[in-house]
Amino acid sequence: MIFNTPSACGGVVHLLHFHFPFDCKGFSLMIVIKKDREGFTLIELMIVIAIIGILAAIAIPQFSSYRTRSYNSAARSDLRNAETAQEAYFVDHSAYCGTEATLTGATYRLYLSENVTFDIVAASDESYSMKTWHSSGDARFIVRGPGGSISKF
Repeated sequence: MIFNTPSACGGVVHLLHFHFPFDCKGFSLMIVIKKDREGFTLIELMIVIAIIGILAAIAIPQFSSYRTRSYNSAARSDLRNAETAQEAYFVDHSAYCGTEATLTGATYRLYLSENVTFDIVAASDESYSMKTWHSSGDARFIVRGPGGSISKF
């Protein structure tokens, strides 16, 4: 308890956060309660929402770009694995495989990623051509072998 009375008349008694003003004519007390400020104002909330909106406007397109690149990478990786399976088939049969079903599975260990389409365009005793793409990607890849490099088409 803190009491401050600078004069006998018109003084103010301070009791923690409560003020009890009194006058000299009597003891009529008026209680003034100081309200502590709690919560946020509307403008503060609007500023926070605006900042979150700006960050989302930047992040969402970047996230979409990353997803597309990862889909393209899955298709490219599957084509690289198909190239290895073709070479393994060639070692066994002295010719390159012309059907996708023969290369996929446990024998030549070609397992495709989800939503990746794989196609053997051409295969002969001396060469092959294969392509892949992901249904959500934006690129298609092709390889011509043996020893070819993967490129977009």
